[in-house]
Amino acid sequence: MGNWVNWLLVIVGIICVIAEVALGAITGFDLALVGGSLAVGGGIGLAFASPQIGLLTAGGLALIYFAVFRGWLRSKLQARSQPSNVDAIVGKTGVVTKRVAPRECGLVKVGSEEWRAELVSEADPACEIGVVVTVASVEGVTLKVR
Repeated sequence: MGNWVNWLLVIVGIICVIAEVALGAITGFDLALVGGSLAVGGGIGLAFASPQIGLLTAGGLALIYFAVFRGWLRSKLQARSQPSNVDAIVGKTGVVTKRVAPRECGLVKVGSEEWRAELVSEADPACEIGVVVTVASVEGVTLKVR
């Protein structure tokens, strides 16, 4: 074994980083960080003119990344699902401000906004002014309430 092992580590590491950039971080930076570990390990092996040191350093850095930092990095990169707009209103309660009856639209105030409302089912009884209702779904700009 000679310095070709260290050069191979550096070249493969650089190829991994380039592949990550070309893929657009689709692997969650795993490829780039493992590639960086290989390149740094190869560079240290070249500095010490020892393929064993290069392999141990590259393996150790990759192991540290996978054991310690990967979970933390994944948690920071993961998009959290947070409902917005009309999705955020489903399940909330509101107060009837204009009577809602079967085949008759009314108005419901949810938070500070007043919405057009219909009953979920025509079999549901009418809701008079002041009754608290729950939003079951949203269709366009109309709330379906029960």
